[in-house]
Amino acid sequence: MQTAKQYFDLLNSEYLAVHREKEDLFWSTYMATSDQTDNFTASEKRWTDFISNASRIGEIKTYLNELSGNNQAESLGVQHGLKGWLALFESNALESEVEQKLKAELINAEAILFEKKKNHLMTFIDENGVKIEASSPALAANLRASDNEKVRASSHQAFLDLEQWVLNNGFIALVKLRNQFARALGYENFFDYSVVKTEHMTTTELFTILDDFEKQTRETNIKSIKKLETDKGADAIKAHNFYFSFAGDATRALDPYMPFSRSLRAWVESFGRLNIDYAGAELTLDLLDRKGKYQNGFCHGPIPSYSDNGKWVPAKVNFTSNALPSQVGSGYSGINTLFHEGGHAAHFSNVTQNAPCFSQEFAPSSMAYAETQSMFCDSLLGDADWLKKYAKDKDGQAVPNKVIKALIETKQPFFAYGERSILVVPYFERALYEMSDEDLIAEKITQLARKTEQKILGLACSPRPLLAIPHLLSDESACSYQGYLLANMAVYQTRAYFIDKFGYLSDNPKIGPLLSKHYWNPGNSISHDDSIRSLTGESFNAKYLADICNLSVDEAWAQEIIKMEHLLQRPGTPMADLNAKIKVVDGKNILADNDVSLSQMCDDFETAIEKIS
Repeated sequence: MQTAKQYFDLLNSEYLAVHREKEDLFWSTYMATSDQTDNFTASEKRWTDFISNASRIGEIKTYLNELSGNNQAESLGVQHGLKGWLALFESNALESEVEQKLKAELINAEAILFEKKKNHLMTFIDENGVKIEASSPALAANLRASDNEKVRASSHQAFLDLEQWVLNNGFIALVKLRNQFARALGYENFFDYSVVKTEHMTTTELFTILDDFEKQTRETNIKSIKKLETDKGADAIKAHNFYFSFAGDATRALDPYMPFSRSLRAWVESFGRLNIDYAGAELTLDLLDRKGKYQNGFCHGPIPSYSDNGKWVPAKVNFTSNALPSQVGSGYSGINTLFHEGGHAAHFSNVTQNAPCFSQEFAPSSMAYAETQSMFCDSLLGDADWLKKYAKDKDGQAVPNKVIKALIETKQPFFAYGERSILVVPYFERALYEMSDEDLIAEKITQLARKTEQKILGLACSPRPLLAIPHLLSDESACSYQGYLLANMAVYQTRAYFIDKFGYLSDNPKIGPLLSKHYWNPGNSISHDDSIRSLTGESFNAKYLADICNLSVDEAWAQEIIKMEHLLQRPGTPMADLNAKIKVVDGKNILADNDVSLSQMCDDFETAIEKIS
């Protein structure tokens, strides 16, 4: 008979095999470097079969009972690891044949929709009246930065057309099937199921938090939109004009100081000075937009980091963005995704537990916990001291104070709107999955989307229409978008702690090790709230984010002045080695790597991007 230790080691090795196969095919499929959709779907089914195997629960409990009371070091380690596996199987187990059959149908239905969507053509009308094919990131960049209203209007129309395409090409059937699956598991609907699975709370508990945040930020949001309408006219708050009306000029002014070609160097140097260590991980970065590639950034780890019987297993992590180097605003957007996904990669490279189940982005890992790590990193990009250090033009001149002030003046009034643009998604998805099957028709779902946008955003239609958001289509991310808002609440709580303790964030070498110790090393062996309490000494608190949302422009600018003054006073920070093997690719083509040095990699990347631009 197997010992508990043998059983535990077997779980680790079996999981790594099915997980690696699935993730490798996921990457090649989503990056459009191979046409293996059927193989990917089959591998995802094998991985799902593994994590949903209900018989494992009883087996693990039997072994834990056998080990109970044995306090020897090896036994305690096996007990800890088995408890991690127990949490994974309890989060994902499918006990009946009906549940397993429905899950298989969901996987197949999503694969069909994914393949069809890859071939869906989106276009906008350029300045010369020419119809141009474009990806979602390109259309979004047009809405933020194009000074041509026809370009913006046609780009927004492409998103509205995408909504209707989604509604008429399998999404409604997917919603019904998801609800059927959730009801088979004993839940009212798929939203209720997903909230329990991803955040370990009920829908009622979640909306206690969300409703409170909505109430705290409602007045600021309405006031800002009304002022924009008064200052610039009713057309300013139309969906295709909204972003450009309040931020377009500032975005264009910043653009020369944030070329995408320098984004890799900014990431390497900034993370290096934060003393972030990737613990020997192998990182593959695919950063450029191209036809057929998945149109949203993400980070997945084919090999989770963990300690295998005392031997360190470094992570293998892939992450992606959809940069368009020649487009205005693409530099800032691209580097934001680079910092965000690079934050995920740092997290998943530093989980030091004794099983791979602790180091992956799926349940029982909380989405809010995972996104806290990435969103903390990308939050640095808005700090004036970070901008003064890293935002430089082609002559090496730092971004002027007046440009930073203009960013504050245009964006701070709409900080609350930015958070509410996350908030609108769970309000919509909850209502969507509560609809009866008879009401799930394209017209009524579209009406629900516009009604929810009006209520939460204060606009007749969102610049980013709800059903154009890719997260709603995938089972991994459907009904989990609230995790981004919960994460940002934790981010600003974390930022407040570091600022109170050290006085600054950017280039602070104490931050990386503290994040690693309190947030990353435990993986999902502790709760999101426990990780925050471990670092800050207090439980999760939404107040910090709400306070930032409600700052006046003058108050926000005063905080940025303090950051810039602090930058002048503190000594330069040495740049630590990231301790990673890094390869930057564009599909199958290698653009740069750090085989020689990080500096050489950044030089090669700049050369490659400048040729493309």
